[in-house]
Amino acid sequence: MKRAIPVVVLSIAGLVPVWLYQPSSGTSTVQATPPAPTTSSSGSSGTNVVTTTTVETEKGPLQLQVTFAGTKITAVKMLQQPDHPQTEAAVPKLVAETLQAQSADIDTVSGATITSEAYKDSLQAAIDDNARTASAASSSPSASASAQSSRTVDGTAVDTEKGTVQVQVTFAGDEISAVRMLQQPDHPQTTAAVPQLVAETLRAQSADIDTVSGATITSDGYKESLQAAIDAKG
Repeated sequence: MKRAIPVVVLSIAGLVPVWLYQPSSGTSTVQATPPAPTTSSSGSSGTNVVTTTTVETEKGPLQLQVTFAGTKITAVKMLQQPDHPQTEAAVPKLVAETLQAQSADIDTVSGATITSEAYKDSLQAAIDDNARTASAASSSPSASASAQSSRTVDGTAVDTEKGTVQVQVTFAGDEISAVRMLQQPDHPQTTAAVPQLVAETLRAQSADIDTVSGATITSDGYKESLQAAIDAKG
């Protein structure tokens, strides 16, 4: 009976690898339509960098980063690519073809069909995303021009008997679009006078405005600081 115990143990030990064995899963295929890419950066110079979503292929994941200058493709960087000799040999050819053709209408590299197809799908998605971004930017040129011409200037801080007066003026082109008080005397007459001074400024578009009755000192300090901001704007 004692000799039977080791035999049972060995039998159980021999079965363990069988119980732990899991059959390998099937291979994945290239996605027919990769998800939309994302625009990772966009500079004022017109450069736009688009990062594509990761495409899973039978050989491994593939992801591109495409740089555009306007609509021109200036660079293609592989963020992820299958770890396979045929892919490594194919990528430089695919990138070179892309820069020459300036589109995803390029030849499939022989021996790297799966990688080539995934590359072209991702590249086309990046091109489409860049076109949408360019279209959105061009659809609102007035807003872009307004943002570029907007400028904020701080007037000088003018010390008065009541306290310091300083304004901040926002210009839209040559027009005064807003006036903000950075500093003002802590006094009821000043508090009441400031809205009148600002309203007169926006109407007159200059510092040539009336003094508010009862707030002469604040009014003079305001106009001096406002004129300094106008002069600084040029």
